[in-house]
Parts: sequence; structure tokens; C-alpha cells
Amino acid sequence: MTDAPETQEQFSSELTKPLYSLWQLTLYFLKLGSLGFGGPIALVGYMHRDLVEERKWISEASYQEGLTLAQVAPGPLAAQLGFYMGYVHYGILGSTLVGIAFVLPSFFMVVALGWAYTNYGGLSWMQAVFYGVGACVIGIIAQSAYKLTKKTIGRDWLLWAIYVVNAISTIITQSERVELILAAGVLTWLIKAPPKNWFRGNKVNGFIGLPLISILASVPSASPNLLWQIFIFFGTAGSFVFGSGLAIVPFLYGGVVKHYQWLNPQQFLDAVAVAMITPGPVVITTGFIGFLVAGFAGACVAAVGTFIPCYLLTIIPAPYFKKHGKKPGIAAFVNGVTVAATGAIAGAVVVLGQQSLRDIPTILIGVVTLALLWKFGKKLPEPIIVLAAAIVGLIVYPLTHS
Repeated sequence: MTDAPETQEQFSSELTKPLYSLWQLTLYFLKLGSLGFGGPIALVGYMHRDLVEERKWISEASYQEGLTLAQVAPGPLAAQLGFYMGYVHYGILGSTLVGIAFVLPSFFMVVALGWAYTNYGGLSWMQAVFYGVGACVIGIIAQSAYKLTKKTIGRDWLLWAIYVVNAISTIITQSERVELILAAGVLTWLIKAPPKNWFRGNKVNGFIGLPLISILASVPSASPNLLWQIFIFFGTAGSFVFGSGLAIVPFLYGGVVKHYQWLNPQQFLDAVAVAMITPGPVVITTGFIGFLVAGFAGACVAAVGTFIPCYLLTIIPAPYFKKHGKKPGIAAFVNGVTVAATGAIAGAVVVLGQQSLRDIPTILIGVVTLALLWKFGKKLPEPIIVLAAAIVGLIVYPLTHS
């Protein structure tokens, strides 16, 4: 008997006939992309509630497989799970349409905000809004970093070491070190689930590394053309977002602000704030950044570059993952890179906080935001906190910058 990989047809034929049409699923994700606030964890929860529990379109087993794949492969968690939900019964076409429907609403929103920011960013009222919102975002990221830390590490000394090293590295270099994140995955894999029968052709050994290598190898070196340069950078960024969309923040900061100097630190913080006040996946901030750098074309190229890797890393391994996804080695690798990315997010809180928490009012806004999230958790939606911070900014900014 051969160990040939399962085809998409074999993958789909094992599933029951869908209780919904592709059009219905596409409309659902269009609505989720338009109204789904709360970040990746909330969006993942909405999908489970709506598609598994209430409508019963997707089985619990398929949902869990999709969630595990979204954590294993690089890519923003919510977007990648959405791609998989489209793939379950309708294959590549379903994944494509669902992905477009999920991303487009927030993309158009950030483009509109980018246009307003570009044309009116010098106005005092908009500066006041981002004065308050930027400080609020630091509190939100800090709370997310705490929750991710609590969820992923526990009392494991190895994971704590990985976490601390990546946090310190991010603070010192002011950027996310991709090589440290991948090394963390490999180290955790080798220590916690060392490969057996290494030389006997176990095909799953290359499952994680090969897609990453193939994507990066297919990207040529930096081009003089700005749009091509944007595509290369954001394509690379989209290839290394593990677990949460916030993991892309330190990576983007290192490239956009420190290396290419496309934006200054304040503009970058404003871009992160825009992602917080719009629905859909957090990584849509790349569209806003692309617009500031190169207009509408830059927004399109940045968004496409960000989402293509996670799209490919959903539809390509999906048939294989159904068979091999629960391998201990894969789980250990994912655990390592997730903890490393969480450490980078914690480090980014310090880096970004130095830029945003620059006086007593902004420090108070950040601290109050963190306290509110700590006290009320999910009962207090983040967009409401951001809106309140914007109002505070409108009131306080004129008093402190007169």
C-alpha cells in the first residue's frame, strides 16, 4: 500500500453533504468581516458559535482541525480558520470566496481611513483622536500579551526561556527576529518530541519547513520598484504570523519604521490603532500602512502580500493535515513558535509604549485601558474602549498642546 497524499476530492468525499450553499457561507463571512469586532480570539469564537453550534454547517471535528491548522501554519488565526471553513465542503473555490468576503470589508474601511489620514492627518482633531487611541492600544496589546502568556506557557522552564529571550531581543533590536522564532519551534520539537526513524523517509518531517522555504525562496531579492518592495516585505511578514494577528506588530515595526523608514513611530502606532477600531482581521493594518506608503496601489499590494501566504498555507496542507496534524512533533513546533511570538508581542508593548505613552495623560489612558480589560474582560468590547479613548483625546489634547 502506498503512502500517497490524500487529494482534495478524497478529503471532501469523507465529509457529509453540506447543509448550506457556498453563497450562504460567503455571505456569512462578508457579514463577519463587516461587523466582527474584538480581535482574532473573538472572531474564532463567533465562527464556532454561528457555524458549529447554531447553524451546524461545520462539524466540531472539522472546526477543531481547522483551528489546529491555523495554529500550526504561519498566518493570522481568524483569517486562516476562515479559509479552512470555506475549504471543508467547497475546496479551493470555497476557501477563495470566503477569504475575499472576509477581508474586503475591513480592507475598504482602512483604505478610507488611510485617505482621511493622508489628507486631514495634520488637523488638530485627528491628532487628538490618535493621541488618545494610540495610548489605549498599548493597554490592549499589553492585555493580549498577558492572556497569550498565561495560555501558552504555564510552568514550563523551556517555554519561559524562549519567551524571555524573544521579549528581550524585541526590546533591544526594536524588531521581531524571525530566525529566533523558527529556532524556538525547532528547539521545542527536538527536546519535547524528538523525531524517530529520521532517515526512514517520514514525509511529515518536512511539513512545516518546506512551505515556508518554498514561499521565501520564490520571492526575489529587493527590487527598485516600490510596489514590488512592499509586496516582498509584507509577503514575508504574512509568512511569520503565528497564532495571533498581533504577532505581526513587532515584525512590521522593525521593517516599516526601523529598516525601510516608510513611516515614523507615531504613524505606525496610528496604523495599529486603525486596525483596532475596524472589524475583521487585525493584520488588515497592513492595508493602511500600504496606503500611507504608496496610495491605493500600495494598500492592495500590501494586503495581497500579507494574505497570500496564509491562504496557500491553508489550502496546500489541508488534505495532509487531516492525516498528520496531530503528530507530536508538529504540536511541539507550533508550541515553540507560538511562545516565541508571544514573547515578541510582550517586547513590542515596551517598544511601542515608549513612543505612545509620552506624558501623564497618555500613561493614564494606557493604565485605565489595561485596568478595564482586566476587570471586565470580554464583557467590555475593545471598540467601546477605543471610542472612549478617542473622546478623551479630543478633550485632553487641546489642553496639553495649546
